[in-house]
Formats: sequence, structure tokens, C-alpha cells
Amino acid sequence: MNGIELIIIALVMYVVAYKMYGGFITKRLEVNNNKETPSHTMYDGVDYVPAKAPVLLGHHFASIAGAGPIVGPVIAAGFGWLPVYLWVVFGAIFIGGVHDYSSIVASVRHQSKSIGYIIQSYIGVNGKKLFLIFAWATLILVIAVFTIIVADTFTHIPSAGTSSILFMILAVLFGIALYRLKVQLWIATLVGVILLFLSIPAGNLFPIQLSAFVWQWLLLVYIFIASVTPVWILLQPRDYLNSFFLYALMIGGIIGVFFAAPTINIPAFNSFSLDKVGYLFPALFVTVACGAISGFHSIVGSGTTAKQLDKETDGRIVGYGGMLIEGMLAVLSLVAVASMVNEEFINILTTKGPVPAFSLGVARFLNAIPVINISIPLAQTFTALAVSAFALTSLDTATRLARFMFQEYFEHKESQEKSFITNRYVSTGITVLFGAALTFSGQTMSIWPVFGSANQLLAALALLALTVWIANLRKGFLFVLVPMLFMFAVTLTALGMLVYQNFIATNYTLSIISALLFTLAVLLGIKAYSVLTNGKELLKETI
Repeated sequence: MNGIELIIIALVMYVVAYKMYGGFITKRLEVNNNKETPSHTMYDGVDYVPAKAPVLLGHHFASIAGAGPIVGPVIAAGFGWLPVYLWVVFGAIFIGGVHDYSSIVASVRHQSKSIGYIIQSYIGVNGKKLFLIFAWATLILVIAVFTIIVADTFTHIPSAGTSSILFMILAVLFGIALYRLKVQLWIATLVGVILLFLSIPAGNLFPIQLSAFVWQWLLLVYIFIASVTPVWILLQPRDYLNSFFLYALMIGGIIGVFFAAPTINIPAFNSFSLDKVGYLFPALFVTVACGAISGFHSIVGSGTTAKQLDKETDGRIVGYGGMLIEGMLAVLSLVAVASMVNEEFINILTTKGPVPAFSLGVARFLNAIPVINISIPLAQTFTALAVSAFALTSLDTATRLARFMFQEYFEHKESQEKSFITNRYVSTGITVLFGAALTFSGQTMSIWPVFGSANQLLAALALLALTVWIANLRKGFLFVLVPMLFMFAVTLTALGMLVYQNFIATNYTLSIISALLFTLAVLLGIKAYSVLTNGKELLKETI
């Protein structure tokens, strides 16, 4: 087996899946353009703003990707390339794609509210509140972790900080040109992408050298501003332009695979257990998240994406298509490290981390393309910049989503007036303050294993809400029920093991957090089961 074969098989399967299984979901959910989406009916110029499908796909893909589909497969490759490959390909098609696409459609059908709102509608207000608290707390952890990661990147690669600032300025100008000056999308895109790539050498010419502490504070100020700013000014155009960065990385990397023709050097299967990772089940399915399925995607889909969906039918390319593109990035990440000699891969992974390992592998592919004639060091810099750009994207998207969760928790249907605490400046300020407290606590990265499980638990809970919603539509729901049961099995097993492991290690804080998450999942599962079986006729009609 070689890298070319793995790439071709994945590409063919994803294309066929988009046509056939994506079409099946479209028919099952009766996706059509008979009604206007909330981006039109609830337009406010801040959060509810319709976007053309290519622009929204760029925003959505940039938001969900981050470093997840790179880091997860690289770490899990220690189990061997075959388990990771099978999980990424089949997981993206039958679990992640279903999860992402259905989340967007469900949200659009409920005023583009979050999954928590859907839980309230079909399971109860207490279920919604528990979900929103859990989702908000998970996003606070995302904010803290990515603030540290991005700040460290900017500290060690000062040019990345400069380039990122230039990205933001360019995004604002792009948004003004597109939405205020009414410049045609293709013209704005052409100029924007050229300036985007020119900002990379500009960053090397004028690197900004600051300490990690200063960068952390600057990033916290930035995410506050980004979260309250209308999406058309910064979030939408920045993510759209940045997506070309990742598209270039993926296309260049895949083309490079065909020139490099790399052999797969790491074992197809290595071990059922890895140090600091755990057993194959459930560790593989928690470690490889974004490339196959990630709960964060449902928060993005029902948070920012659904509020910008121009037409219902755009949900297929944005939701299902976006997940398959991310799966392809995960496959490229796996091939990049699997092409290394096993000893080299393990050495880089343990001494430098997954991103440098991925960067070196892709740099070798880019270097093999005779037309571009790019050196390996320059290609490594380009790859590292792309990863850091998307980590920053995930950071400010997570902040806006956490604000949505906070506001929704304190919303009251019977009251038409907005309360002080749901004011977007107040709710964002509270969210950023909690994120800052966790950032500077010194404990953030030690909670990472719990976060991995919590993220996949979000996916299980989203699939739970979708199952109940589709059942109430009198539609067959096996296509969401089976993935939901699998993800509950994964996350409950992982959390149960974390409770035990942290208790034995006397890390009682993490043990208690894991136990609380475990309990929350079980309670919501029991409540949903009672709703589904409340009427035997409903269950018989829809299963």
C-alpha cells in the first residue's frame, strides 16, 4: 500500500458518498427552498446575515477545521495507519457528515437556534439548560487552550503574528468591498487571495516579537471585539479568505503525493494500547475527532453557520461537503506521517509534537512538485502558518458561539425585552473573563484529555437531539440513531476510564469533572429514551 492508493480510495469514496448518502439525507430531511431561511426572515446585520454558498463553506470549513484534523490523526497513527484510515473514511461519511448536515438543517428549522434549543423543544427545558451549561463550559476550555496554543505559535514564529494581523485587516477590507461597495465576488476573491498570500512574506519582513503573556492578552482583547462585531465585517470574510490558505495546502499536498509516490512505512497495525493515549477503544475515536466527527461542528453548524445559510439546499455542500473535505485533510495528515520511517515519526512526535511532524511530511510532498520548486524549509513555514491561522479562526469562532450559548441560557420566551445579561457586550465580556481566568490558571493543558472526551460527548448529545427531532417528524431516524448509540458507547467508556485513572492518580478535580459529564450524558439519554418510547406508535412509525 502506498500514499497514492490511500488518497485515491478516500477521494472516490467521498465523492460517491456526497452524491448518494448526502442525497439520501437530503430526501429524508426534505431539504428544499420553499421557505426563506432565518438569515433572511430574522436578518439583523450582526449575526443573521445571508452568505453565498462558497463564502459560507469557507467560513464553516475554516471554523470546524482548526488543528483538529491534523493533530488527531497524527497522534492516533501510533496505533497504526489502518485503524485511523478506516475511522476517518467511514466515520466522516456515516457519522460526521450526518451529524454536521443534520445539525444545520435542524437549526434552520428552529430559527437557527442551537442544539440546546432543539433539546428544549423535544426533551425539556432542564435538558436544554444542562446542555447549554456543558457546551458553554466546553467552549470556555476551547478558548483557553487555543489562546495558549496561538500565543505560543506567535511567540516562536513572530512572522505568523504579523501575517495574522495582516489577514484581519485584509478581511475587513474584503467585507467592505463585498457587502458595502458591492464588488463582484470573483473580483474580490482574486484580489483578496493574492494579498492573502503576499502577507506571508510580509510577515517574514516585519516579524512582531512579543512575549507569550502579551500575546495572550492581545488575543483575549481581539476575541472580544471579533465576537461582538457583525459577521460580515470580519468573521465571514476572514474565514472565507483563510479557507483558500487551507485549500492550497490540501491541493498542493495531494498533488505532491502523486509526484512523491510515498510508501507507507509505519505499521498497518501497531498496538491496542498507547502510552498517554489509552486503549484502541475508545481512545482512537476520541483522539481522531474532527477528521471523522466532532461535537464542536454541531455548535458551529447550529451557531454561526445556520444564521448565515442563504438557502436550505446550501446545507448539503456546507455541512456534508465540509465534513468530507475535512476528512480528506485528515487522510492527507495520516499519509504525511505514515510516509516517514517509523523511528523518525516517533522521534518527531515525541520531541516536537504532531504539527511539526505533519508540516515536515507535507513539506516533502510540496518539494516533490517540480513546477513550484519550493524548498522543504519554506514549505514547512507555509504549512505551520496555515495551521496557526486556523487555530486562530477556531479561537474567535468559539468565543462567538460561547456568547450564543450564554445568551440562549438566559432567554425567556414569554419576555420580548432583552435582559442586561443577554446583551452581546455583557455576555461576551463574561465569557472572555472566564476564558482568561482559565488561560492564566496554569491548569488548562492538563484538562485536555477530559476535553477530548467532552467534545465527542457533545457529538453524542447533538445526535441524541437530532434523533428525537426526526422521530417527531414521523421520519425514519436509524441514520442518526446508530451513530448516536456508537458515540455514547465511545464517550461513556472514555469518561468512565478517566474517572478511574484520575482518581488513582489523586487528581480528584479531573475525576469529578469526568464523573459529572458522565452523569449528564446518562441523564439526558434516559430522558430522550422516555420521550422516544412515550408513544409506541411514534417509535414504530419512525424506526
